[in-house]
Amino acid sequence: MLVQARKNSGLTQEIIAKELGKPQSYLSKFECGERRLDFTEFIDIANIIGLDIDRFIKAYQKQAKKVIR
Repeated sequence: MLVQARKNSGLTQEIIAKELGKPQSYLSKFECGERRLDFTEFIDIANIIGLDIDRFIKAYQKQAKKVIR
């Protein structure tokens, strides 16, 4: 969902990585599931892409419930 949100924002991995002061591979690794984000990393990325964090979490919870059923 976060990858799709990034793409919807029109921002590339490179742009976000530059804003974070990280290499592009940092974003690539969590987007492909090679690493996880901690909460503060998620918040930083969400703020850069203009993500409504509350709405995102609610959508994530809704999607997770569908997977569990």
